[in-house]
Amino acid sequence: QVQLVESGGGLVQAGGSLRLSCVASGRIFSSYVMGWFRQAPGKEREMVATVTWSSGSTYYADSVKGRFTISRDNAKNKVYLQMNSLNPEDAAVYYCACRKSAGTWSAGPWGQGTQVTVSS
Repeated sequence: QVQLVESGGGLVQAGGSLRLSCVASGRIFSSYVMGWFRQAPGKEREMVATVTWSSGSTYYADSVKGRFTISRDNAKNKVYLQMNSLNPEDAAVYYCACRKSAGTWSAGPWGQGTQVTVSS
């Protein structure tokens, strides 16, 4: 049973940077995909970035491409989201999630979320 815990959120000024971390307990299989999602008040949860555990292949939403970088440390069972050039539209609760092979994101597991606030 994989459990995910995020950290690294906080308050940052527009143009600043934050690095989110997600540590996974339990075994992460090579076929799993790890992702970062976010949800702002009144908006639907959206996918931000994903990384395949084995190959490191990445995907980014257009809104963050060129500003955010997702990475993973297989030895530490960690996934990171480096966020640069933050703007107020990036403010949201950020969630780490794991999609198991042949599974769906909604099936989880999901972390509890970490708040990112960007001041203009």
